Amino acid sequence: MKTARLTLYIFIGLMAGMFVGWKFPEIGRQMHPLAQIFLNMIKMIIAPLLFSVVVTGIASHGNIKSIGKLGIKTIFYFACATTLALIIGLSVGLIFKPGQSFSASISQNMIDAASAMAAQNMHESAADMFINIIPTSIIKAMANGDLLQIVVFSIFFALAVCSAGEKAKPVLNCISSLSEVMFKFTQIVMNFAPLGVFGAIAYTIAESGLGIMMNYAKIIGSLYFALILFLFIILNIACKIVKIPVMSVLRAIREPAMLAFTTSTSEAALPQAMKIMENFGVSKNIVGFVMPTGYTFNLDGSTLYLALAMLFSVQIVGIHLTPLQILFLMATLMLTSKGIAGVPRVALVVLAGTLSSFGYPLIGVAILLGIDQILDMGRTTVNLIGNCIATIVIAKWENEFNYFKMEEFNKQFLQKKNKDTSLSVNKFITRVNIEEHSDYGIKDTIDN
Repeated sequence: MKTARLTLYIFIGLMAGMFVGWKFPEIGRQMHPLAQIFLNMIKMIIAPLLFSVVVTGIASHGNIKSIGKLGIKTIFYFACATTLALIIGLSVGLIFKPGQSFSASISQNMIDAASAMAAQNMHESAADMFINIIPTSIIKAMANGDLLQIVVFSIFFALAVCSAGEKAKPVLNCISSLSEVMFKFTQIVMNFAPLGVFGAIAYTIAESGLGIMMNYAKIIGSLYFALILFLFIILNIACKIVKIPVMSVLRAIREPAMLAFTTSTSEAALPQAMKIMENFGVSKNIVGFVMPTGYTFNLDGSTLYLALAMLFSVQIVGIHLTPLQILFLMATLMLTSKGIAGVPRVALVVLAGTLSSFGYPLIGVAILLGIDQILDMGRTTVNLIGNCIATIVIAKWENEFNYFKMEEFNKQFLQKKNKDTSLSVNKFITRVNIEEHSDYGIKDTIDN
């Protein structure tokens, strides 16, 4: 299926899902299995794709020393980006004060759910975090979908391949072939994306309803305003520094971004986003290292959301934070936001645990639980876009960005767009000419 056609079908699935969820909510709720089946198909791709891409990218270069330098630059960029996301989230929360004068009915079930989330231990010490990076079993890591553990194993495996030299060539060739097969596998699975999008959005609208948008307009509007602010200020500046047009990047990743938005999980968009970044000009080893690592350490949208949601939760119960408390809160969120998995609702678990550790009421979590799907769609999309731009920035720093491939990618897009426009214009002119001559007995026998 061609890219332009797939984009159209995904958009149709989005619109159809919104209509079905709105007009026929009972049917919309029954469409959820379509989304879950598609997500399961994506998840079965990620582990072998990630392993093959990382190993091939690193081992084919054979430069072991560059890995440490790449890791330092990557973590530095992630720290800067998430800090700025945190600042924007806190600033918007302090300016708009979405929690003040908020009134909504809260059921006991919502309170119980928030308490259960707080009971989940999402906070780890620094030592535990580093220990958990190392997998005890790669099979277990793949089964659990732990991207960071898969990356760590793949890096060590690639180093071993480099050390083995010529004897490892057959292994490297096999893994390289596996990489190509998995990308073809991804293309096949992506043909089911429109159905997955339809099922996901139909279920979301059926469960939440369009009316909830009005009741929670201030918090929803505050979050999406902050996300757009981060996207078009911070990420735009990052692209300008490395002289990459941000609109070209957004245009390139429009399909995976739409998948992330509709399914509320970054994992659904990861395989396609990795392939697009490689076609866009980023070297394979940078793509294989930075993108999956970013799903643990560079969740810009989730970090921004946690800052805003934390302020919402304290504002709603009338707690006024001092500047010192805000700074301490900011530092805590910087730590708790790391290691968030790219799956729905996990940000709420982190939020509940953080509020509980500070002794703040969980009523804010209970309220946000009702609209989390709508909020998750926006923050997940920014997570994806932020990681794609991080991949490009770090590739530029490492002098492993191919501007020629980017120009070719953009040229193909423009040629396709111009071709479609030209066909539409020619079709219109043909119809006009036929209609003008119809008075003279000329019949429309041309099949457009």
